[in-house]
Amino acid sequence: MSLLNNAGTFDLYRDDWGIPHLRASDPDRLAYAQGYATALDRAWQLEVERHRAQGSSAAFLGPDSVSWDRFVRQARLADTARRCHEALDPETAAWVGSYVDGVNDGLARGAARDERFARTGHAPTPWEPWVPLGIWIATHILFAGFATKLWRERVGRALGDEAVTLFATDGPGTAGSNGWLVPGERTGTGSALIAGDPHRFIEDPGVYQQIRLSCPEYDVIGLAVPGIPGLGHFGHTGSAAWAITNAMSDYQDLYVERLRPAADGAGIEALGPGGVWEPVHRHTETITVAGGDPVEVEVLETARGPVITRGATADHDQDHGQEQDQEQDQEPGREPGQDPDREQTLSLRYPPRVRRDLGFAVLPALLRARTVADIDRALDGWAEPVNVVHAADTEGGLLHRVAGAVPLRDPANRLRPVPAWDPRYAWQGWAETPSEPVQGFAVMANARGIASPLGVEFAPPHRANRIRELLSGSEDWSAKAMADVHRDTHLASAAPLLALLPGLDGLSPAAQALRARLLAWDRHMAAESTDATVFSAFRTATVRRIAADPALAGLAGAPTGPEVFHPWLYLVPRVGYALEGLLGTTLLPGLDRAAHVRAALEETAAADTPDTPWSQVHRLTPWSALPDPDAQWPGLGGDHDCVNATSTVPGFTDLTARASAARYVWDLARREDSLWAVPLGADGVTGSPHHRDQLPCWARCELVPVVTDWTRLTKESV
Repeated sequence: MSLLNNAGTFDLYRDDWGIPHLRASDPDRLAYAQGYATALDRAWQLEVERHRAQGSSAAFLGPDSVSWDRFVRQARLADTARRCHEALDPETAAWVGSYVDGVNDGLARGAARDERFARTGHAPTPWEPWVPLGIWIATHILFAGFATKLWRERVGRALGDEAVTLFATDGPGTAGSNGWLVPGERTGTGSALIAGDPHRFIEDPGVYQQIRLSCPEYDVIGLAVPGIPGLGHFGHTGSAAWAITNAMSDYQDLYVERLRPAADGAGIEALGPGGVWEPVHRHTETITVAGGDPVEVEVLETARGPVITRGATADHDQDHGQEQDQEQDQEPGREPGQDPDREQTLSLRYPPRVRRDLGFAVLPALLRARTVADIDRALDGWAEPVNVVHAADTEGGLLHRVAGAVPLRDPANRLRPVPAWDPRYAWQGWAETPSEPVQGFAVMANARGIASPLGVEFAPPHRANRIRELLSGSEDWSAKAMADVHRDTHLASAAPLLALLPGLDGLSPAAQALRARLLAWDRHMAAESTDATVFSAFRTATVRRIAADPALAGLAGAPTGPEVFHPWLYLVPRVGYALEGLLGTTLLPGLDRAAHVRAALEETAAADTPDTPWSQVHRLTPWSALPDPDAQWPGLGGDHDCVNATSTVPGFTDLTARASAARYVWDLARREDSLWAVPLGADGVTGSPHHRDQLPCWARCELVPVVTDWTRLTKESV
């Protein structure tokens, strides 16, 4: 399929915010149109995501991308995408293929709009049909936080097995979300409202694309992931709507592997269950690096999965006694006689590679949904990532369920790496995904709840509890009123730290004055609040002092192993996010919390922090493949545990790189009364009129109207 063959088969309209509205004669032509329009608006972003999915981004982004590219190749993400694509049913494969055809026909025109191609010397090349599946895997591979198991392993070695969950926050993961469903009996119209916001690392261009997809079979508005056809996470078909949050489920496992040279000397073997040595797939790949030397990568895969980290002394000679190899009583993840500080050889087992299924057939099914029952039926095929879902329809149907593939296995698998040679840790099928009725209203904010049986660590309950409290304040909700929920900045997680202040004695006059100020603070991280700035400085001092305590000395060293996992392995952020639990745990009897809090209070008081509004130090810092050094980013209200979740890294920085990647309100009474906003804008081209035009609204937690009237749109020539 080419642009020549499809000329005139779709129409592209835009609203006042530059959001694309696409109309075509059938679903495949509409998928083509979506691919074409996305390439037109976001060619640079698509190329970055395609190469990140292939492990080839260093070829034009340089040495800083090598660690990611190495992980992608070792984890065999592109190969998994190819396998999942080969397993697609013919109808879904044709639909995905139409999207890819549209991308390929739009890339040249889109690249001509964006100076970053000329600046890097990068020229786009045609996509292969499996690329959207590769982007999906690469986008979500770290969602379940398997790298947290590396941290728990480190904690277990340093502090003992009973402490492996000491730093559970509950949370934070690499991604989260707020979501809430208000049934019709609590709205002014008598129809349901669905609202929320996915929390992601903010990127430039944005990770969600506002779009409308219309053909005779359906007419859907929603938030697309650039590079992926359809509207997998958030959509409104007119008569039904859905939204998701991260379920915080654990569905990826790490296995400690024991490797040795094969008997013929030509390969490698891994010790499998029952003491059987199994062949290991092995090949090498080369990463091309712009401005650097090529990097050779060894790719290994055992029967469990791809090897993502290989210990320097992990291979074993053939003369190890099998009675030792088969020992069952050692600690999970620890080889018999293993040096506790030695890096392990670990393989990653993840459902798409095992099942050869990403659930892509769900995407066109969601577009065709007319009722909650349609959405529920479609989501039975959802695979990756595991989500909590809210849905509602115009007939009063409501849905609150989990969707995705979670393996059944030993509980130890969820905590830390487990021995590959012990059959106890093998997967034993797939878990049932829970659902529950909606009573009053439903809230999903990554906290314990409907998905609890499927996970280990969840977000603290503060966001979920605050949303419930706010929703309880009215029985006459409207779409516009939901902005007040989105912008709420109350920080309930401040309570445990502030509760220690009244018991401190022997304080200096300055510290006493600071204590009085903090105890009088309304606990809102409002953009204009100077008290919020002072609290953050006090929290930072507390976190750093606790992290420096001798009780945690065994965790203070620099991370080792692949760089891509290092963000999970630094002590100070871990203390910052787990501060509530650390202030009350009995697992560290030698930790003098009161002394650390007293010293932090004195330190903050002596620093004489100026009365600076929170938004002056709490500023947005998006990720970009090619950062713009002249970009000016706004200050924000909120904090990690606020409903307005603009995450700092307590103890490290007040800047925020993670926040709401979009906000939405789906109105089931009148779709045209729905609202939405993204952090930047609809266009991914720097300097274009719609690149950052929504940024001021987003920073204030305001939403812009969803437009559904075709007469209010402007037709654009394609």
